[in-house]
Amino acid sequence: TAPAALGPTIPRMSRAAPPPVLGLTGGIASGKSTVARILRDEGCVVADSDELARQAYNDPGIRAQLLAWWGDRVRECHACHAPPDGMPPPIDRRAVAEIVFASPDERARLEALIHPWIARRREALFAAAPADTRALVIDAPLLHEAGLAARCDRVIFVETPEKLRVSRAHAARGWGLAELARREAAQWPLDRKRALADHVIRNDGDPASLRAQVRAVLDEVSPVRGDPGSPGPARSAPRPPDPARPPSPGQGT
Repeated sequence: TAPAALGPTIPRMSRAAPPPVLGLTGGIASGKSTVARILRDEGCVVADSDELARQAYNDPGIRAQLLAWWGDRVRECHACHAPPDGMPPPIDRRAVAEIVFASPDERARLEALIHPWIARRREALFAAAPADTRALVIDAPLLHEAGLAARCDRVIFVETPEKLRVSRAHAARGWGLAELARREAAQWPLDRKRALADHVIRNDGDPASLRAQVRAVLDEVSPVRGDPGSPGPARSAPRPPDPARPPSPGQGT
């Protein structure tokens, strides 16, 4: 005789696929931060490399090392003394920028100090992401230069007309066209970054259009998690290293 049934079959529970990792890049003053805010609004966890870099400058060990290298040139206040608790004085980031943009060796030394600090905080942020996170986003100006694109399932490039970028850079930072060009000369050409992107979002100053484009990209790469009819976000094959990528001492900011 046939063995007695053991009861209804219980379907095996499949583990939800991890959220995809998106890289966000573009030119200076292209509006990457605005795109990042939209992605947060849509349920993503964003690691803002610029903000993490600002936090790194508050780390006592990093402050002490920068002062050991460059001394009073990078102290934010030449007249002030170290706080009573022994915390090194604040660092003048503009002074640091002048040093590193004038010397590739000094820039490499700074990146070797700051970038691993940023990477640890970014990975901790991603590890703590809620279960319903739609995507993990690496917002990094040096996404390609530092090899972070290989960590991403998809890369988004924010395209913005140069005239608009110059206007924004002048309003926010007091930079003219010459200073913007000097800063971007230290990065890969925008045409190269655009060619390596999986998605190009045009930011021409129309907020509604920008939000619609971001939502369309996110809906393609990461359907709303928890939808029973959705298998979850599709994971692409690991991205190969960017061609002819120069060596980098750490993670991009």
